Amino acid sequence: MSIKIGIHTGPQDLSMDELLRIWKLGDEAGFHWISVWDHFYQNPLQSRENPCFEGVAAMAALAAATKNVRVGCLVFCSSYRPPGLLVKSMVTIDHLSKGRVELGIGAGWFEEEFREFGYGFPPLGERFEHLEESLQIVRSLLRDPVTSFKGKYHQLDGAVCSPKPFNPKLRIWIGGRGEKRTPRLAAQYGDGFNIPYPSLELFSDRVATMERYCGKFDRDPAEIERSVNIIFAMSANEAAAASKELGPFEAALREGALVGAPAQAIDRIGEFERAGAQGLNIAFRPPVDWEAFQAFIEEVLPVFHGS
Repeated sequence: MSIKIGIHTGPQDLSMDELLRIWKLGDEAGFHWISVWDHFYQNPLQSRENPCFEGVAAMAALAAATKNVRVGCLVFCSSYRPPGLLVKSMVTIDHLSKGRVELGIGAGWFEEEFREFGYGFPPLGERFEHLEESLQIVRSLLRDPVTSFKGKYHQLDGAVCSPKPFNPKLRIWIGGRGEKRTPRLAAQYGDGFNIPYPSLELFSDRVATMERYCGKFDRDPAEIERSVNIIFAMSANEAAAASKELGPFEAALREGALVGAPAQAIDRIGEFERAGAQGLNIAFRPPVDWEAFQAFIEEVLPVFHGS
């Protein structure tokens, strides 16, 4: 089996020491990828007092704490930072990590953090317009000698990104569960397409939509890597699995969760691989079940990455 297994750590409800423990364990164990996310409040929101670290700084800490894994974010909200600033941050982290950065961008959706941190909450169509302008600028700054752009939301006049990324093929990921606009943007601008917490049916539908759009933009669908995030709710053994609960995610996203004992996790990952997923990231929701995580490392990861 060849699907690439990664870890997705929302930097929320955990101390920095706990995050570092996850990151270092993942790096040493042979995971392909570790990512953070871009939120100001915990998700789903239960208390504004719960700790939540900022995404760019967390990603830099992740890069500094690891040596082998790809270092990503799924996904940065395009409205929270000017695209030029985001690119400069990513290039800096890419040099810090010796070329391990993967850049994910999305339209954003978390209304409370939008409004309460001073970004308003534009309608969905406007957020996607903003995202599309950002994607054009990001691609140009990463790859072109000079970038000029005049749009509705952004204007750049002869901007030069120097240095360029340590990895000249630094990839841009489009992330989201949207039915039409997200797959279209992935087909037009993306090097990767990540779908969070989908059922197999939703994953297959979004990938098929993206592939249809590739024809419109004269792109080979094989150029775009496909991955999923799956809530990590696996248990260390059958006995522990019998009493495991998903909490606030149980009703809405159970199909997008890894549940049961290691054998069930292997089967579920295999289903996504057969459906065309090239990467799968286990997403932690605290508190971390460290025993289950160790069981995943010892019993599940070798099945897909070799012993």
